[in-house]
Parts: sequence; structure tokens; C-alpha cells
Amino acid sequence: MSDPRVLAIDQGTTSSRAIVFDARGEIRAVAQREFTQHFPRPGWVEHDPEEIWRTTLSVCREALDTGGPVAAIGITNQRETTLVWDRESGDAIHPAIVWQDRRTASHCAALEAEGRGALFEERTGLRLDPYFSGTKVAWILDNVAGARARAERGGLAFGTVDTFLLWRLTGGAVHATDATNASRTLLFDIHEQQWDDTLLEVLGVPRSMLPEVRDSAGEIGVTRPGVLGAVLPITGVAGDQQAAGLGQACVEPGMVKCTYGTGCFALMNTGDSVVRSRNGLLGTVAYRHGGEVAYALEGSIFIAGAAVQWLRDALRVIAHAPETEGLAASLRDNAGVYLVPAFAGLGAPHWDPDARGALFGLTRDSGFAHLARAALESVAYQTRDLMVAMAADAGASPDSLRVDGGMSANDWLMQFLADVLDMPVERPTVTETTALGAARLAALGAGLISSPREVAGRWRLDRRFEPSMPAEERERLLSGWDDAVARVKR
Repeated sequence: MSDPRVLAIDQGTTSSRAIVFDARGEIRAVAQREFTQHFPRPGWVEHDPEEIWRTTLSVCREALDTGGPVAAIGITNQRETTLVWDRESGDAIHPAIVWQDRRTASHCAALEAEGRGALFEERTGLRLDPYFSGTKVAWILDNVAGARARAERGGLAFGTVDTFLLWRLTGGAVHATDATNASRTLLFDIHEQQWDDTLLEVLGVPRSMLPEVRDSAGEIGVTRPGVLGAVLPITGVAGDQQAAGLGQACVEPGMVKCTYGTGCFALMNTGDSVVRSRNGLLGTVAYRHGGEVAYALEGSIFIAGAAVQWLRDALRVIAHAPETEGLAASLRDNAGVYLVPAFAGLGAPHWDPDARGALFGLTRDSGFAHLARAALESVAYQTRDLMVAMAADAGASPDSLRVDGGMSANDWLMQFLADVLDMPVERPTVTETTALGAARLAALGAGLISSPREVAGRWRLDRRFEPSMPAEERERLLSGWDDAVARVKR
């Protein structure tokens, strides 16, 4: 092709998207479908695997009809979300357990009480938390009738969403994941780059269930005839946050990006070294190419854009998410109103699964605008907590923060973020950086890009937000936030 295009599949927490990018990284076609969120019990979050597949297939076909043909496919996905399916039929034996789900909190606590936490952290870079896939797999095996026996006979397959999509796209020919997704399971030794038998034994997960771990870019498989109208190579796979890191060209140690979607995720490239956090962050794989691994420090906030969805869907304070920008800007200040959106516990750096959300500082004068502003401000405050922890672990603060995701379009929030961090915030021209990262990985795997560093020269700045808030005001706001967080922690 004179202008080789790539299809990026971005299977997220609330929607499935497909975007066709050209060689310059410009969007040529996009399709998106939301799908149903299931909450069968408090703290439980599930997806229908067949709905994930149907919406993914639908958006791929729509995007290809408009933007094709393409040279390769890249996949990026909501991480940690766990599926187990029958190897013969390909049918899932239980709904997908979503990364936000907290049902295995007691299992994690029991393992921690046994003194297992250090083992998992040393080998995987992760904490014993319900967030990750390992205890979710164990729960399915222990709670679906006959599942454990079937797994031990080799009849069941486990995978995160990327693995499930690879299986379906290739007609069951490929049962694989990439190193970034594997690094989020509590089952993978990120130093040795392999599944760990000791961890598998502790969690009771049979090795026969596990996918092969591949590089994030390379020859992974081809689509079966008839799925997408042509046999297409799949040459890139990465978890959503790692894909966004590459889409933001964070290929040098010390560079940091933050993605604002349902949750909020900060990723700092640490090069070929695993940094063991002393401040509640995670060590993880940034990407793997040609067998060479780049690592990262990550901070995960469970609720970011989901706080705005809560205002829209549960409280009906707004009809559309963009309305929050005007509401926040209509106020002179926050009037002491703080929202701590611990709807699924607190993530990094606090890691309190029992914390619950709360509103503080309400008075008779508080209204919709205060709630909207508190929701947006909470995203900035949580980001500040991550940046403080990252600076302490890395030994230096980044020069700037690169942002992306849906909330990065909110100019008021981005300026407030720069003010709270006292750091420039940079928004790229293409904010669909998760999908762009998947496309870059696919291009890399297909030989259309020579190296990850070539990506850096293709990054383009849209707007740079410079901090302008007086120091005393910043300190006052952050003091109020710290007090609110302390009140919800158990």
C-alpha cells in the first residue's frame, strides 16, 4: 500500500471502538458501541462476553467499510478483566469479571495475612488486590460448578479481553496474550518474563489454562476468513494504559502520561529497570519488542470519568458529560465541597479496598455546579497523589505530564490539573492515544515502523497548560482534599 493503514481495536470498559489510522497517525474512520454494565451485587461488576464480541465485531466492520483496506490490526483492551471459556465451544463459562470488581477482597486479605504479599510484589510488581486477574480466575474455578475439574483436564482457557478477542478473531487458532497484559494477572514474573509456577500454585490456577505470552509487537496471528472480509494479520497487542504510553511517545525513562477514562492511570517509563515502589505504586511492563522489555511505574485510580457518569446516570445532575466544564467554571471556587469517589475502594497510592465514596462540605447553598466541580477536582487531586508518589519512587519529578482520554478535552479540568500539580500539562493533537498506541504497535509488528523511538518523532502537541495558581491557594485546596481522603479510609 502507498499509504498503509492500520485498524486499532480499542475494547474498553464501557464501549468497544475501532479506529483506522493512516501512516501519519491521522484518523480515517471510527466506530463505537457502548455495552451493558452489570452489577449483580454491591462491589461486583460484570460484562457479557458475547456482547463484548458482538460490539467489537460490529465496530471493526463499520470502520473497515469506511476507512479500509488496512495492512494490519492492533488490539488494546481493558486490562485485568477476566474471562474463562471452554476450549471446544469457545463459550465463556461465566460473565467476564471486570477489573473494577471487588468480590475477591477477602481472598486477597487472607493471602496477605498469610504473609504472601511480599512474594507477589517481588515477582509481579503488583499488590495483592482484587483489581488484578489472578484471584478472579480462582473465584470462577471455585464458584462455577465443575469448572476446576474441567480446567485440570485441560478443557478451559483463561484470558484477559485481548486473549478472548484473539481467540475469536483467529477462530481459536491463537491462545495468546502480550507481556503487558500478562504483567497484570498476579501470575507472571516480570523479571523472568514467564508464568510463575509458585504463584499459580498459591492461587490454584492450572498452567494448562494460560495463554502463550508474546511480544507486544510482532506476528501474533491472522483473522479467520469471513470475520472481517479479508484475512488480516494481527501484529500488535497491549493493555490500554501501556498502549496509551506508546501513543504518547513515552519511550524515554522519566516520561509520564496520564489517561483519563473510566478510571485514571499514570504511567512513567523506567527503561530496562523495574522500580520497586515504596509509595503504593506498581511495577509493570511498558512494552516488549524483539524480546527486549521496557518497564514502567504505574498508579491506578479506579474512578475518574466514572464520577461524571455517576452524576449523569445516577443523580441526573447533568444530561451530558461536557456540561461539567461550564458548571465548574461558573463558580468562583469550590466552596469547600469535596467528592472522594471511592465507589470501588481507593487505588494507588492508598490501596484501601474498603473505603467508600463520600461528599464533604455541603451547605444549604450547595448545588449542581458544586457537585460537578467536586467531581472534576477529584480527578486532579487523585492525579496529584500519584505524581507525589512517582517523584518519591523515581527520585525526581517529571518536567511535564502528557494527558489523553475523554476527560482531557475539558479545558477547565486540564488547567486546574496544571495548577494543582504545579506542572505543565501537555495535550496532543490526537487524544485517542490508546487506540493510536495499538496502531503504532501493529505498525511496528508489521515492519511499517522500525523502532519504538521512531514513534517519538510523530507525536504532536495540541495545547500546553501552564500552572498559574498561587501557592497558598494550591496548599489550601490540597489540605482540604487530604482531610477528605483521611475521613473515608478504614
